[in-house]
Amino acid sequence: MDPSTLEPSVTDQVAAPPNKLDGTVLKIAGVVVLGAIMSILDITVVSVALPTFQTEFDATYAQVAWTMTGYTLALATVIPLSGWAADRFGTKRLYMLALLLFTLGSALCATAGSIEQLVAYRVLQGLGGGMLMPLGMTIMTRAAGPERIGRLMAVLGVPMLLGPIGGPILGGWLIDVASWHWVFLINIPIGAIALVYAWIVLPKDEPHPSESFDFIGMLMLSPGLALFLYGVSSLPETGTITATKVWATMLAGALLVIGFVLYSFKPRHPLLDLRLFRNRSLAIATISLFVFVIAFMGAGLLFPSYFLQIRGESTLNAGLLMAPQGIGAMLTMPIAGMMADKIPVGRTVPFAMALIAAGFFTFTQVDTDTSYVLLCGSLFVMGLGMGGTMMPIMTSALRTLSHAEVARGSTLVNILQQIGGSIGTAIMSVILTSQLNGSPDIPGVTNPNSGEPITEAGAAIAVQQGIQIPLPPEILQRGLQYAADSFATTFWVGFLLTVATLIPIAFLPKRRAAKDVSGEGAVEPPVLIH
Repeated sequence: MDPSTLEPSVTDQVAAPPNKLDGTVLKIAGVVVLGAIMSILDITVVSVALPTFQTEFDATYAQVAWTMTGYTLALATVIPLSGWAADRFGTKRLYMLALLLFTLGSALCATAGSIEQLVAYRVLQGLGGGMLMPLGMTIMTRAAGPERIGRLMAVLGVPMLLGPIGGPILGGWLIDVASWHWVFLINIPIGAIALVYAWIVLPKDEPHPSESFDFIGMLMLSPGLALFLYGVSSLPETGTITATKVWATMLAGALLVIGFVLYSFKPRHPLLDLRLFRNRSLAIATISLFVFVIAFMGAGLLFPSYFLQIRGESTLNAGLLMAPQGIGAMLTMPIAGMMADKIPVGRTVPFAMALIAAGFFTFTQVDTDTSYVLLCGSLFVMGLGMGGTMMPIMTSALRTLSHAEVARGSTLVNILQQIGGSIGTAIMSVILTSQLNGSPDIPGVTNPNSGEPITEAGAAIAVQQGIQIPLPPEILQRGLQYAADSFATTFWVGFLLTVATLIPIAFLPKRRAAKDVSGEGAVEPPVLIH
């Protein structure tokens, strides 16, 4: 056949696909970057504002923690809907709705007069934020095509890292020079720009109104995920899985999710298409990402806590000390993205994961005076590994999907990421809390709010954070040492989970999948040969 008689899109596929991303794709990527930065920045900025919320609203830590938990529950509820809604209404209008909800929620958060109001407005934020990431991944994958998705993920990954790097720094600075309200107000101009940009740049929607909505699946999956994550998130507050608030909600949620899994293979268009797991490449990549998120994201939240609670640093300094991790990731992510388009991820990701484990090991040895040079150097090494891990695994998960499967696939990946992050955070918080509570009580000293005895470790941490408690130097030092040992023990758990991630990663594809010249994605054989 004469190539000139082929359709343009097919001719382009027969020829070597362009290595560089064209201007149209980069403009679309810019929209997704803005939404991702807002979502990620908001999580990291709010995390450093929790002590301020305690003071401003006269609330306990368990109460203010619901500003994070409520956001997470909203994410878990809305993410399953995003795949169907993207097909039904189109990605452009749905993405703009998500931006609007997130921006409106941010504005309302700044007006909150009580902790209850703040939690409610955070839920509204989460309804928008939950759609931003899966929709963004869908838009990116469709724009770039399977051959360039690794390169596009790398381009997007660098500015997205500004959230974890800049969040703690920005949050600490805004609280110091202005007020906690600006933690949320900062999203309003970014959201307005993103809305206008999305309206101009994103391609016109092509919705598919014929697909039916899986109401039965929604009634099982969304409440099931919310109940399960509610129970998991309550673990740090109760300190035990035997509390009714924990086990009952986790059990109810798990039963609903299991019911959904058994049911989901019956309807033609299920809310969450688990049939995609028949694609071995997607299944292995998703499992690898799930285990990695449990291991790293849970422990990752404790790094700034160590600087704040053990070393007595300000929120701004703690954010600056975390910056080497993001810098390391920024260096390797573009390289890893280009390699992901040429070299199977199964040949590169294990080496990146080994870097993360090597850097992580340092934190299992932390003390009250561990060298900042050593800690920042270890964070930098971990960042180098992160840049070669997260985006290549996502690339492996999505690149073998057809155009019609992308929205469903990105929804699956995002749900498992969210569940993994919540489980990892809860596990690490429970372990750290139980370790700290094992510290001896200080005779005759009680908490003025609860009336309960104060442990040596708890009192030492309070002093490091600027709370005036008269303590003899020997008790202060002993409490700090106990607290540092508690962090080290918790980091050991995170390190071992990180090493365990190498098991599913070993099964990532080590050969390139065959390409489909139709432009619909890669043709995936029933079983990949590794």
